[in-house]
Amino acid sequence: MSLQSVRQFFAEHAPDIEVIELSQSTATVALAAAAHQVEPGQIAKTLSLKIKNEVVLVVAKGDARLDNKKLKETFGAKARMLSCDEVVTLTGHPVGGVCPFGLETPLAVYCDVSLKAFDEVLPAAGAIHSAVRISPERMAELTAAKWIDVCS
Repeated sequence: MSLQSVRQFFAEHAPDIEVIELSQSTATVALAAAAHQVEPGQIAKTLSLKIKNEVVLVVAKGDARLDNKKLKETFGAKARMLSCDEVVTLTGHPVGGVCPFGLETPLAVYCDVSLKAFDEVLPAAGAIHSAVRISPERMAELTAAKWIDVCS
């Protein structure tokens, strides 16, 4: 269902973008980078966070690390990662396939400026073996994301 919701999202909003499906798992940054033959930073990982009473998605380059101080300064509170069950319930995507497209629940999406280092990034596409190739700017545009600086 999750892969299907992402396919539907692109059919409606960006029919020129193809969902790539591979036979091997791309559930981690390292696996995805190897499978797509790109550097780990080019994998756009989607992190599901709870800040106060709001759940947000932060998309960052694959080898970036969240900076708790920057997160707190940006959002005004500490953030915690969602549990696997919370991720699936709120996004509709399995851990390892989470992306800002075709979400089960409308969530605020933020793109970290670390993504701007690349002309093209590869976020997952709703399954642990799927992805899309997209420019960071287009991804932000399609998901109504705000640009933030929360990684080191």
